[in-house]
Amino acid sequence: MTSTDNSTGSAQQPAAEPARAAKDPWDLPDVSGLVVGVLGGTGDQGRGLAYRLARAGQKVIIGSRAAERARSAAGELGLGVEGADNAECARRSDIVIVAVPWDGHAKTLEALREELSGKLVVDCVNPLGFDKKGAYALKPEEGSAAEQAAALLPDSRVTAAFHHLSAVLLQDEAIEEIDTDVMVLGEARADTDIVQALAARIPGMRGVFAGRLRNAHQVESLVANLISVNRRYKAHAGLRVTDV
Repeated sequence: MTSTDNSTGSAQQPAAEPARAAKDPWDLPDVSGLVVGVLGGTGDQGRGLAYRLARAGQKVIIGSRAAERARSAAGELGLGVEGADNAECARRSDIVIVAVPWDGHAKTLEALREELSGKLVVDCVNPLGFDKKGAYALKPEEGSAAEQAAALLPDSRVTAAFHHLSAVLLQDEAIEEIDTDVMVLGEARADTDIVQALAARIPGMRGVFAGRLRNAHQVESLVANLISVNRRYKAHAGLRVTDV
């Protein structure tokens, strides 16, 4: 009977690899060198976002259907903001915020499909209707404004954010900080991390990941509730997410 020396005859098992630490959700990229374009930058919301980002040191280009109108708005803002027509704004920007009125949303994006190809697009449009009872949410065929943008821009990286910000507060030069969280939605973590980091460039503001684009409808719709809050309490309400 032959004995077996297990100490030398058995195969050596490979050492187990150490478990990778989970990524810190607040470990966000440096976006300070990226150029931000704001389509609809001559409107209240777009103008306010352009002002806050430029004030934080971001390079900003305002886009409008009329280049002269965009340049005029940029001159009023100062802070190195430039103005251009929508196509040039999209071409020259790394990140493009869509802040156009809902009724011009689809037409604007369809016209800029080529210029927005490969770009990180941040949709902040809220599809709303108004009647005697106040504001109410509309539901686009695609499910939300952000999902409509994703359908119209198949070669772009579409995210959704900046829906719940008061244009009045954004444009008020006397206000140093905007006390609010920004709900950020998208399909790729790398993209939502960039948008979160962009939101965090504005003092007092924080970007919080809030799901994929299929969840954008309820985020967009919440603006109707905030309008009701503002009317009742004569306020400029925003949002804070607790325990994160």
